[in-house]
Amino acid sequence: MNLILVQISDFIDNDIVKLTDRRFTHIKQVHRASIEQSLKVGMINGDSGIGTIIGIDDKSVTLKLCLDIPAIPSLPLTLLLALPRPKMLKRILQSVASLGVKEIYLINSYKVEKSFWSTPVLNEDNLRENLLLGLEQSGDTIMPTVHLKKRFKPFIEDELPAIAQDAKKLIAHPYQASKCPQPSAQKTVLAIGPEGGFIDYEVERLREQGFLPISLGQRILRVETALPVAIGKLFNL
Repeated sequence: MNLILVQISDFIDNDIVKLTDRRFTHIKQVHRASIEQSLKVGMINGDSGIGTIIGIDDKSVTLKLCLDIPAIPSLPLTLLLALPRPKMLKRILQSVASLGVKEIYLINSYKVEKSFWSTPVLNEDNLRENLLLGLEQSGDTIMPTVHLKKRFKPFIEDELPAIAQDAKKLIAHPYQASKCPQPSAQKTVLAIGPEGGFIDYEVERLREQGFLPISLGQRILRVETALPVAIGKLFNL
């Protein structure tokens, strides 16, 4: 945990928070908290700065905050991701949150098992927990938004045109693909398929919406590896 994230409900005064959950445990056990010790703290969807410990006991820690550092700039990237298997999804959510992705669309695909949509990982609290872990790792404060889209064709035809308007539109797809573009700050929508990739029908529907297949190199990568590779190639992180 490289950044202690706080929220409105933690405040007990204008600039004072009291923590009693896993953040308290981390501060006490990992930071070996002591009075007047300073820690990196950030407000969810706000600024970051320093929290100075002004009180600690067996159940809680109290910090006085000075939050004067603007949030890390977000990537101009919208991610369309075929819903991965649950264990992989946890790692992916943490990874993309740590990389600065703020708009994530989990979409259906022919190769996505129906049971994946019933996983508890997709519950609001679990999504939030994994996204927070990614933000804490990278020192970011802006919470990503996750959209669940269980029907491929209606989403691609009815919603995607507005989402991808005025953006560079790309599919990470190794077959008949162009070379990956050079890094830029241009608004981008990136589609990544399931393990085994999108089927031809899905690729064609995306191409009809202006998406260009791109290659990430000679190696065929797992989704959880392809994601940070693609983001690293497309943006100057």
